[in-house]
Amino acid sequence: MRMPPSVCVYCGSRDGVRPEFAEAAEETGRMIARNGWRLVYGAGNIGLMGRVARSAQEEAEKSESVANTFGVIPESLYELEVGNRAVGKHDLTSLVMTETMHERKMVMIKNANAVVVLPGGPGSLDEFFEALTWRQLKFHDLPILLLNVDGYWTPLVELVRHVVDEGFAKESLIGFVETVNDVVSLEKALRNVPALRGGNSAG
Repeated sequence: MRMPPSVCVYCGSRDGVRPEFAEAAEETGRMIARNGWRLVYGAGNIGLMGRVARSAQEEAEKSESVANTFGVIPESLYELEVGNRAVGKHDLTSLVMTETMHERKMVMIKNANAVVVLPGGPGSLDEFFEALTWRQLKFHDLPILLLNVDGYWTPLVELVRHVVDEGFAKESLIGFVETVNDVVSLEKALRNVPALRGGNSAG
């Protein structure tokens, strides 16, 4: 069965302190749905994660369609969240439960055509660096895009540059990550991904 054009989104399970983060998450969800792409994410219903998924669903409803949402969550987290419907999202198109966090990340990568990283905390950093390491090792060839909302990821970009400058990675590592400053630029970058050109993008 052919995989639908899919965008994996890593982001925080909190909103952060700046309203721009929440706005960008909601814009990203709407943009993904508007283009007819499937959202692959961590199945949460809180923080930026929940905003991305709910916005994708709401955008799809406007066109009387169903947002394709693919959530992936470890069994241990699901067991904690099943009794709290505000935390875990239970109305997704597909929900996959994994045994470990590592397996979760692997399933998300294997079910995506591009990786987008919105503002987030340690979990988002872990996901970013694993995706970057796997790209470096040629485990996948997905584009990795940092949505640098209000300069949030600038220190991370500088850190990756520092790692290369200090001789711990090849210069090619820099090219594996594309930084965009807003959702309009993110959409443009995603539309340039060959596997995503089969969506329902307009304009």
